Amino acid sequence: MAEFMELEAQDGVRMTWNVVPGTKEEAGNCVVPVSAIYTPIKPFPNMLVLPYAPLRCRNCSSVLNPFCVMDFAAKIWICPFCFHRSHFPAHYASVSEENLPAELFPQYTTIEYKSPREAACLQSVFMFVIDTSIIEEEMAFLKSALSQVIGLFPDNSLVGLITFGTLVHLHEIGFSTAPKTYVFKGSKDVSKGQLLEQMGFFLNKPKPLTGVRDGLSSESIARFLLPASECEFAINSVLEELQKDPWPIPADQRASRSTGTALSVAASLLGACFPGSGARIMAFLGGPSTEGPGAIVSKNLSEPIRSHKDLDKDSAPHYHKAIKFYETLAKQLVHQGHVLDLFACAVDQVGVAELKVVVERTGGFVVLAESFGHSVFKDTLRRVFQSGDKGLGLSSNGIFEVNCSKDLKVQGVLGPCASLEKRSPLCSDTIIGQGNTSAWKMCGLDQATSLCLVFDIVRKDIPDATVQSSSSQFYFQFLTFYQHNSGEMRLRVTTLSRRWVAGPGSIQVG
Repeated sequence: MAEFMELEAQDGVRMTWNVVPGTKEEAGNCVVPVSAIYTPIKPFPNMLVLPYAPLRCRNCSSVLNPFCVMDFAAKIWICPFCFHRSHFPAHYASVSEENLPAELFPQYTTIEYKSPREAACLQSVFMFVIDTSIIEEEMAFLKSALSQVIGLFPDNSLVGLITFGTLVHLHEIGFSTAPKTYVFKGSKDVSKGQLLEQMGFFLNKPKPLTGVRDGLSSESIARFLLPASECEFAINSVLEELQKDPWPIPADQRASRSTGTALSVAASLLGACFPGSGARIMAFLGGPSTEGPGAIVSKNLSEPIRSHKDLDKDSAPHYHKAIKFYETLAKQLVHQGHVLDLFACAVDQVGVAELKVVVERTGGFVVLAESFGHSVFKDTLRRVFQSGDKGLGLSSNGIFEVNCSKDLKVQGVLGPCASLEKRSPLCSDTIIGQGNTSAWKMCGLDQATSLCLVFDIVRKDIPDATVQSSSSQFYFQFLTFYQHNSGEMRLRVTTLSRRWVAGPGSIQVG
């Protein structure tokens, strides 16, 4: 048992079976499936980060690892997954049995790469989406909590602000002369094209057909997203003057709250300014959405909000329409590589049942509390921006890929990710979770984010005793390409070896 614990501490992988049934029939007799729980960016004290690009197999794209067979005389390495023979490139010319590169050392089964060509640090973006349809006391608690974390923003980050109630207000915090906002009707969804047109990004020049960031200049982006070092005064000025939604609320109605439109505006703005770069939409909600797309209940108090029983009986009138809207939003955010985080602080329901599809697929988190003055909310918000041992180590914009020996196939992944629909011979016909792919998008991940991979044994025959010893090993390789919290793009590679056991006793070994 101690040996398995050491392997887990070395690679961040826990398997249900460390000795795997040798055939499909024997695996089918196991109550517990062959699976692995993997923590992609688990911190290790002695993690080696190599300052060059990884060497990949030309056939299956797996990365050079300690389990590769070497022919030092011919300067050739053999991939353990597809057995393809590849020549070492020129910069590996000095490789020998006495002069091994770090990735071939047996203790470095988990290693990271940082390519010099990708050394430019990307900026993290935080877009705050604040609900103003809350009582004055809650508004004061929220403003106080946000003011305390402004100084904790990472140095290489950009910050933006949207507030919403009956209407959605996008604040142009880069306009220092006077407070300036763009207002959107909360009852209507806003497309990306409408957003760009209304904000006048292309007022004095033709809109490009294609191009990076939709052709937006850094000056255009700086109108709404300011660097952390410059935004403190602007954000504090907006927060000081921020009041609850001024629209009157009739006695027989709920407050008007256009959550869906506000999140759509935030997603479209980030998609125009920073597609493919790490960004988080942090939504602070104080009640249910009652206006526009994504509404979960009408404004009339005579209509009760849906309960668990209504969802079970499929009698919630707004549920399916809201789910359809948020699934579209989730697909947009996954494509952009952006995350949605929810801070839901209210005694009433806020619609997490509808919103969870976006949070789950983008790898965000949900914080539930009774009030914005509760310590759970304030402490969690502070930890999001803290660095060091007390921080969460938030990273973003990840792509997770898996490679394995030919006798294994991947049924799917359970966890905070979305399928990239990369079909390959590794995909099993049986689908569990996010399946029928060998690559997944992880928009948001932290040091504790874990994925569960479920495997399918496809080998039908037991090898002869003469060849069983040589073919008893099989291999996994997990590749995680992600944006580190420092802004660097990194690739973490974990390569594992386990063994088959054929015979009736194999299914009892765990």
